[in-house]
Amino acid sequence: INTMLHRLKTVRSVAVEVKNEPILAFKAGSKEREDLTKVLQELKGKTEEIPCVIGDEKIWTKDIRYQLSPFNHAHKVAKFCYADKELLNKAIVASLAARKEWDLKPVADRAHIFFKAADIISGPKRAEILAKTMIGQGKTVVQAEIDAAAELIDFFRFNAKHAVELPQEQPLDSEGSTNTTLYRGLEGFVAAVAPFNFTAIGGNLAGTPAMMGNVVLWKPSDTAVSASYAVYNVLRESGLPPNIIQFVPAHGPVFGDTVTSSEHLAGINFTGSVPTFKHLWKQVAQNLDSYRNFPRVAGECGGKNFHFVHKTADIDSVVTGTIRSAFEYGGQKCSACSRMYVPDSLWPQIKEGLLAVHKQIKVGDPVEDFGTFFSAVIDDKSFARIKGWLEHAKSSPNLTVIAGGECDDKKGYYVEPTIIETKDPRDKIMNEEIFGPILAVYVYPENDYKEVLQLIDSTSPYALTGSVFSQDRDVVDETSKVLRHAAGNFYVNDKSTGSVVAQQPFGGARASGTNDKPGGPHYILRWTSPQVVKETHVPLREWKYPYMG
Repeated sequence: INTMLHRLKTVRSVAVEVKNEPILAFKAGSKEREDLTKVLQELKGKTEEIPCVIGDEKIWTKDIRYQLSPFNHAHKVAKFCYADKELLNKAIVASLAARKEWDLKPVADRAHIFFKAADIISGPKRAEILAKTMIGQGKTVVQAEIDAAAELIDFFRFNAKHAVELPQEQPLDSEGSTNTTLYRGLEGFVAAVAPFNFTAIGGNLAGTPAMMGNVVLWKPSDTAVSASYAVYNVLRESGLPPNIIQFVPAHGPVFGDTVTSSEHLAGINFTGSVPTFKHLWKQVAQNLDSYRNFPRVAGECGGKNFHFVHKTADIDSVVTGTIRSAFEYGGQKCSACSRMYVPDSLWPQIKEGLLAVHKQIKVGDPVEDFGTFFSAVIDDKSFARIKGWLEHAKSSPNLTVIAGGECDDKKGYYVEPTIIETKDPRDKIMNEEIFGPILAVYVYPENDYKEVLQLIDSTSPYALTGSVFSQDRDVVDETSKVLRHAAGNFYVNDKSTGSVVAQQPFGGARASGTNDKPGGPHYILRWTSPQVVKETHVPLREWKYPYMG
């Protein structure tokens, strides 16, 4: 231990320079576009076989599943299998056997693996991971680029930077003694439950705990298995030892039941729906008496994100920002704007602007046509849910569909970008998460904006992202105070989407999650269990205190 203490004491001045990954343009004739087009053509019509991976063992169960392309559901992108309870328990045992050696590995060595993985994704594997994200998750080239390349690379690099620099945070020494903090991994394993909508999120949910000395069971989303497996393979190629991250697609309830019933559960790192997160939390609570430690539970659960428009807003900024926020990736971002509040004095111009852009939006195949603005929604369940919202909009006397409103699932799960005006600001369409290309607008009397701010704060249970559009600094300040707890990421004169690692660490509270802010410097602390060591250099000779005489 003395060697470890000495080493940590000598790295106090370590600083790692990292910058955000540049976003490539993919213009016609560019090398990145040529590389991507080549991989897209190679994957066309192909079905990748993806096993469960425990250690170095690739395992198939009889529970076979398929990942379908959202915009062409006849295309089976991947054939994979679900890990059953027995296999998941095998993964836990194997992980725990590898944990101690991994945790004792110098943090710089662990971080090096993720720096290398970032370089590989930035270079030779960029086209493959982008292509698999586009085909498997229905993303356009730019949406895949900002996710599966830039954000994932940034997660790996910045978290590795923070991990290497963390040992600099040391307690004070006193005369005659030395104090040192050791940043240990958690005692047990971490369960990472990933969503479909960002390849980067899956990589971060599993990768960051591993970077901090933990072992992880990674359950990728069924509808993002292909890209997730590509990320897992990059990590292994970069030097991640076997059994540190187990790649285990599984049926959600089976995975949840198995990990929460293990005495060795140390944490859950989750992105997904509120009901699923609540269920996992309740399972943890029910099993508290059986755990060796109190499990860390971190979760991000979506939102009902708002654009508040004041009468002093820049109209063009409102229109373009709202179109992008509401409809990019078909509204399937956790941060997507799905409710907007507009003063009656500006609504005619804003409405005209929205409808003018709406006519130009192309929805289609993002692989065959790079002019596509967004593609199909992720799967049949999502399509059916969104179709239900469209039917609600058409049948409700308080709602008027002013653009879009149609959907078709014959070839892919296509939904038109839809704009709905509501007379009732508390209609469920202003309250519940939709996760599709639907924007609801409430037009308010311009002088009632203070009441509208209270309405925004109280309407929805979520508190993820939100934007205020105003050129009046006093209004911006007032809005920021009233909506202080209505959004974890608050934007002024900008859209509610587009957070960048290290620039806008992401997350919200209330029903939106535990707000641990992945993309920020403190996120890695969630996955450490610090130990403070005091070493006294002067022997204690007297048991009496001076006042005792």
